Amino acid sequence: MSEIILVRHGQASFGQASYDKLSELGVSQVRHLSRHWNGLGETFDQIYMGSLQRQRETANELLMLAESNPPRSYVDDSFNEYNGDPLIRIYLRDFAASEGMKSDVKMPIRDERLFQRIFEKATSKWLCDQLVPNEDDSDFESWGTFKRRVYSGLDGIMSKYSNGSRTLVSTSGGVIATALQRVLNFPDEQVIQTNWMVHNSSVTRIRYGNGKMSVTQFNSLPHLEREGMTGLITYR
Repeated sequence: MSEIILVRHGQASFGQASYDKLSELGVSQVRHLSRHWNGLGETFDQIYMGSLQRQRETANELLMLAESNPPRSYVDDSFNEYNGDPLIRIYLRDFAASEGMKSDVKMPIRDERLFQRIFEKATSKWLCDQLVPNEDDSDFESWGTFKRRVYSGLDGIMSKYSNGSRTLVSTSGGVIATALQRVLNFPDEQVIQTNWMVHNSSVTRIRYGNGKMSVTQFNSLPHLEREGMTGLITYR
């Protein structure tokens, strides 16, 4: 059986002008994972990463564990996270006022509770294809398009690598949740619910072979779930 090991990027820079980079805590989370794997002698045949900065920074930190024999690395947009900004923007423009929400919210949203409330409503509309982009929303990606590209990226790895191959993928929570849907066939609504659960720098493993797929580990934090380290555990 072959294996895909999905790692969510370390904590990004929520509320900052540029979200798409690791915070100091995010770098620390990933380095702890790298050291943990190094201690176990973990090796990978290849590493894939999305093209987002936080995903590439995470991959580069993990590559440092194999300086003497680094795996082949590939950047693949299939593993990019969906862009939440246009979802929020369209929701605020077209739905917020009629649903009793403030519509004049300044972006980026720095209040985590307000962000969560708005984002949950926006993604709910997104899953039902109720968010309609206009000419100013060129960065919008429909749920169906996002789902198809994640499935395509996952299927591409499984068709290319077999015979016990181990592929590490540095990606994001929405991609990981959608990959789980590909394996477990749960409904679309559960993807977003699962997305909220995925910790920064967590590990999810999928085994495949002989026409079968299974999830053998989800959202694991062996590098942080130890005495004196739990304060490093974050969702955002």
